[in-house]
Amino acid sequence: MNAYKTTQNRSYSSSNGASSSGTSFNRSSSQGQRSGGFSPRGGSSRSGTGPRNFAPRRSGGGYSGGNSYGSRSGYGSRGGYGSNSRSPRGRRSFSWSISDLIKSIEFSKRPRPVSSEEAYTNEFNFVDFPIVDILKRNIVTKGFKTPSPIQDKAIPAILAGEDLIGIANTGTGKTAAFLIPLVNKVFKDKTQKVLIIAPTRELAEQIETEFRYLSAGMGIYSALIIGGKSMYAQKLGLNRRPNFIISTPGRLNDHVERGNIDLGTFNNVVLDETDRMVDIGFLQDIKRFIAQLPKERQSLFFSATVSNKVQEILQAFVQAPVTISVKKQETGENIKQEIVRVQGGLKKIDVLHDLLITNGFDKVLIFANTKWGVQKLSDELVKRGFKADAIHGDKRQGQRHQTLQKFRNDEIKILLATDVASRGLDINNVSHVINYELPASYDEYVHRIGRTGRADKKGTALTFMEE
Repeated sequence: MNAYKTTQNRSYSSSNGASSSGTSFNRSSSQGQRSGGFSPRGGSSRSGTGPRNFAPRRSGGGYSGGNSYGSRSGYGSRGGYGSNSRSPRGRRSFSWSISDLIKSIEFSKRPRPVSSEEAYTNEFNFVDFPIVDILKRNIVTKGFKTPSPIQDKAIPAILAGEDLIGIANTGTGKTAAFLIPLVNKVFKDKTQKVLIIAPTRELAEQIETEFRYLSAGMGIYSALIIGGKSMYAQKLGLNRRPNFIISTPGRLNDHVERGNIDLGTFNNVVLDETDRMVDIGFLQDIKRFIAQLPKERQSLFFSATVSNKVQEILQAFVQAPVTISVKKQETGENIKQEIVRVQGGLKKIDVLHDLLITNGFDKVLIFANTKWGVQKLSDELVKRGFKADAIHGDKRQGQRHQTLQKFRNDEIKILLATDVASRGLDINNVSHVINYELPASYDEYVHRIGRTGRADKKGTALTFMEE
């Protein structure tokens, strides 16, 4: 298995001895004076990418590269990044191991059969769907060309009024799969009300953005009900009787308890990424919402996996549903997966620094496990001259939204995030995903690396492993 491997002279190479493309350079392990740029193996000076000016000296004790996964490590005098603890107060539990990761990456490199999605032949084009002309024009304006498999299968069923279970990963086009038929339905009958529940603020915002494109000029309105925004302003928006309410579970519960939203009035309900809502602790909330919904409704359910707890929701939510499974392979063939081995004596942050100044690291998403760790790492990268910022649960929603927009617009080149804050992110042209800390499960690993290699583009996923 090829891997990025660090040695004491900070030379990056693959395990077969050949230099890994785009990351080959020597660097002294000295803590002394640092030049304005690193020289590649060939000896010519590096220019044109990465920050040129950063601190000429690095004091000792800041970051430690020798911590093993599962142990708590800190910052400054307390050690370095490398923690897999959930918070400074508790140890993070893991459902997989380094060996599982290595096996996963080795498996991803094997020749594989053509997946069902790659072999899929569309039955419909967008013009074939029985939807109104203005919506067809909006679809063209949005840039949609050919329906994805889940759109091809789900849209006719939803237009026919069926309850639906869609088993699909993020990035399969499922948002448009439910928005297109529901926008069409509401345009034809303005008495229809739609409730869409998503696990995170960022995903809810993305759904609303797509809704605005698809419903342009149709006289259909939405309210975005998420945490981090003014309850009063949201109540005013609800008083305007929007056709669509797009919400996260926590803030939806707040408005329901205050009498601002009557769940009994919604005759169309979408649960999006239900497995993630269960994972982050909203199982009981979802069950309580379902109990308050009218019996006569159209119910649409989307999830990447169906665990026993998710099955509990399904049994109460849908009636005689159509089931569509359009899961992509667990790790896309467009994503090159590698291990970054950090040997004892090297500082993990320095290894990350050396990677980030390498050609090709154009738009990088870095994952760590705690809000505290993400922010500290972001602050350190900014000190070193990188255009970086972080999103996590301790930031206000306005800050998170602004940071995401900067990343999308290439105003910053590096975004750091926790798993919860990044749920559902759809950002174009991410060149690299870096797992600075090991995720808690294989499903989380798949979700993280799926932020790159999207829309038939190539991407690279690197996972740090300390030795």
